[in-house]
Amino acid sequence: MHNVSVIIAAAGNSSRMDGVNKQFAEICGIPVLIRSALAFEETEEVSEIVISAKEDDHQRISALCIKYDIKKFKGCAKGGDTRQQSVINALKMLSRETDLVAVHDGARPLVSPGRIKRCIYDAGVFGGAVLGVPVKDTIKEVSDGLVNDTPDRRKLYITQTPQIFKKDKYYEGVNFAVAHELDFTDDCQLAEAVGVKVCMTPSDYTNIKITTPDDLVIAEALVKMIES
Repeated sequence: MHNVSVIIAAAGNSSRMDGVNKQFAEICGIPVLIRSALAFEETEEVSEIVISAKEDDHQRISALCIKYDIKKFKGCAKGGDTRQQSVINALKMLSRETDLVAVHDGARPLVSPGRIKRCIYDAGVFGGAVLGVPVKDTIKEVSDGLVNDTPDRRKLYITQTPQIFKKDKYYEGVNFAVAHELDFTDDCQLAEAVGVKVCMTPSDYTNIKITTPDDLVIAEALVKMIES
């Protein structure tokens, strides 16, 4: 069984949430961030959870983790100016003994332990894995308001999180990005930059990301459906 360390990225600005911090918004009475953390708490391969967040939120997050009995919570890391910097700050807090590093969006509260376990397995086999689902719609590449190309939909996937990597490969990707002053918005890009072949682990469409207030309404409906 793999020893997995989880970084939950929760330092975003919630700019499209009408002034609401989406990490603390509640879905059926439980904060978004806590739902995300609980999914990893319930995954036996996970040994520790570090949450990267704004310093002003650290005390509140720690209190919530105590309230919801998240025993694997190790602490909060300082959120950076970019997602990549936030993750790098959290890496410094991980145990040396870890085999795999998983990075998850705090705003994806409906990820299931079953999907996490499958992604962990695939990362152990291939060196890296990410949850994802096929796109449903036809996608157009557009420039200056005009269609340039129509990619083959059969090859396109919506990338989700967690994104999980063997520790040495992930650190190699981070070091490469820092050395070349690159800033990636997606953790898979770090692994891809150093030649890691990342497995696309099948997910489901309920693993949505909370971006706007409408997403909270959708998430509430999904939770009621899943729990009914």
